[in-house]
Amino acid sequence: MAIDPPAATGSGEPSRTLALLWGDASAAPRRRGPGRSVTVDQVVDAALSLADDQGLGSVTMRAVAEAVGVSAMSVYTYVPGKAELLDLMVDTLYRRMHRPAWRRSLWRTRLTKVAEANRELLTAHPWLTEVAALSRPPLGPGVMGKYEHELAAFDNTGLSDVATDAALTYLLGFVQSHARSAHDAQRATTDTAKSDDQWWAANQPVLEQAFDPETYPRSVRIGSAAGEAQGGAWSADSAWEFGLARTLDGLAALIDRR
Repeated sequence: MAIDPPAATGSGEPSRTLALLWGDASAAPRRRGPGRSVTVDQVVDAALSLADDQGLGSVTMRAVAEAVGVSAMSVYTYVPGKAELLDLMVDTLYRRMHRPAWRRSLWRTRLTKVAEANRELLTAHPWLTEVAALSRPPLGPGVMGKYEHELAAFDNTGLSDVATDAALTYLLGFVQSHARSAHDAQRATTDTAKSDDQWWAANQPVLEQAFDPETYPRSVRIGSAAGEAQGGAWSADSAWEFGLARTLDGLAALIDRR
């Protein structure tokens, strides 16, 4: 029977999760029976494929076992449970992110690349926006490598250690919020089998009544101008460009004072 996935990372038993994240094979419970035929990495990759293709709800221990060709019970010899598997999935994606050297580029260029890398990750794996908890990250090599690399993007900004951590959280919070909105917009299109243009066209008679220029002059004027400029009521790319620029402007006000 399928079980709802954990709400966020950090839901598993900490000692076993950390041991698995850092490569301690003894973290999985020992069971009698034949030797292992697959690896923990293969189990994680199977779970990632399920989540990417069918959504996080499809990731059950039974489904993962079938994907790697082992019995439903033997998969527990690799990963203690679903909560620990979720942490491994998130940390694996973070570990595989490209981390180019920052060299001597300006801080705004570096932070733009941080934001874009995270947007690409969340776009490729939209279920991450549902589970990647900032307060309880899995603390494996992927998380630590990502954190170290992104903190280095703030080098020579003059920010204190505490302000640097807060600034990074602020930047990633914008990216995660945007990615979630973009995912919701895409899902609405998929679920209704209609593009935004088709939806607006189908509801035009009702919308004409709602958009009364005498009652809602600003809504009609500004909404029409925005819709024409960005090709719809909301554009993921337009929202990204505007939001990222304003986020960096906010950080500039803090950094430039130093």
